[in-house]
Formats: sequence, C-alpha cells, structure tokens
Amino acid sequence: MRKYARARHAGTHPVPGQAEPARTCARHFGRRLPEVSTTFTGGATSCRRMLEGDCGRAILVVMSDSDDAVPLWARRSAGESRLAATVAVLAVIAPQWLLPDRLTVRPSWVIPALTLLLLLALIAGNPIRLDREDQWLRTTSLVLSGTLGFATAWSVDRLVFGLVDGELSNNPRVLLGSGGAIWVTNVLVFALWYWEFDRGGPAARAHGRNPLPDLLFPQMQSPNLASQDWEPQFMDYLYLAFTNATAFSPTDVMPMSRWTKAMMTVQASISFITGILVIARAVNVLK
Repeated sequence: MRKYARARHAGTHPVPGQAEPARTCARHFGRRLPEVSTTFTGGATSCRRMLEGDCGRAILVVMSDSDDAVPLWARRSAGESRLAATVAVLAVIAPQWLLPDRLTVRPSWVIPALTLLLLLALIAGNPIRLDREDQWLRTTSLVLSGTLGFATAWSVDRLVFGLVDGELSNNPRVLLGSGGAIWVTNVLVFALWYWEFDRGGPAARAHGRNPLPDLLFPQMQSPNLASQDWEPQFMDYLYLAFTNATAFSPTDVMPMSRWTKAMMTVQASISFITGILVIARAVNVLK
C-alpha cells in the first residue's frame, strides 16, 4: 500500500517511530531538483519517484515491501505501439468521403489529404514504438489532432444547423447514417485527444516525464488489482471517450486536471446534442 511523505531537501530528517534511511530518488520528474535523502517510518521503504516540489520541498511516493516495484505507467517503458492510433486516424478520415457534401469541408479531399500527409510524416519519424521525443514530431502530432478536431466540429455544426433549419435530407436512413458517422467520429477524435494530451502524450509517458496523471485510471488507484506491466494505451482512452459520449459523465476514469474536465464536458455536450437532434428529426420524418 502506498504511503505519502513530505520531506525537505536538507539532509536527513528523522520521523518519530522506527525508521531507516530511504534510497535517494534515482530520477526526478518535472522540474529538476536536488537529490533527496530522507527517512521514513513503516519498516523497509524506498523513495521511488519524486512527484512535485521546489527548492525547499518535495512530495515523495513511498512504497512498502508488499508493493516494492514501481508500476510500468510510472516509469520508463518501451513505448506504445502506433498501430491502434493509426487505425483510429484512418477511421476518422473515412467519413469525409461518405458524408453528404453539406456536412464536410469543401473541397472534400483537403482534410483527408492533409491528414494522410501528416500521418505519413509521423510514421516515418516514429514508425513502431512511440518513444521518440522530438519537437517536430510533437508539433506534427498536435496539428494532426487539431485538423481532425476541426473537421469534426465543422460536421457537427453543419449537422445541427441543417436539422434546425430543416434543410437536410428527409430520408431517415440518411439522417441516422450521417448522425451516426459524426457521433463515431466524435468518439474517435476525443479518444485521440485524451491519448495525445494525457501526461504530455505517448512519448512523454514512455519516458515517465510527468507522474501526475491528468486522467486517473482504476489501475492507478488500485495497483494490487493490476499487473505491474500495465500502462494506459490507446484502447483505454477510446473506452473513456465512448463511455463519456454515452453516459455524459465520467465512469471509471476520473479527470484530474482542468483541461480534461473541460474536454470531457465539450465531448459529452456534442454527443448529447447530436443524438437528441438526429433522433428527434428522424422520428418526425417517419411520422
């Protein structure tokens, strides 16, 4: 079971009770800080990760003998496979050729062509494992996510105004098909955004740059119920996006930072408005 202790940098600080010196933190996260040597209660314990601090203070995570190994999500790893995210990007591009012209950015080839170009650049720079931290890769990845987000926002805007104005097709099959495609696109785009921004993105997570989670998964709260080799991957973020789009609220994954709360609010709002308007219009047409 994890125990948390607050310590100062200067020297060793005894704590009342039986204690012994802990190991000096091997790696520093976030801002670079002086090395820490401190003493903790609770038997044989060791300083595993420095979470946050400044010149006079650090918050240290301490693990007891029963949980001595640091889980994979909190330390350096080999990096996540690119395959799942690549498939998701291609799945977002596909509806751009299938949706009615009114619901897509014109000309229809612009968004798919730009997205494929950016995706090929990312694959060339980091083909298999997402563990390379280069500024151009990060910028290209963010531009790709932004492009997909813009295309989705455009489709949602045109769909909503078309339904309100009554200018879209009166064919229920077309209405439900278009609305369903946009809803699925909304889930995939937000899954990519959660995956792209959580703790600095996949490459930063692979290097353990930021141990403070933006999204708190159950495996992080109950490490004894998960393998030491567990770390969040794209499928976990896709599940988060799907449940948020259907339940309109967090389910098992808790947003910790303000940007995640704002993003989940936007996604749930889009999903709710899209679903209500499309279903209402389709039912009205059927009558």
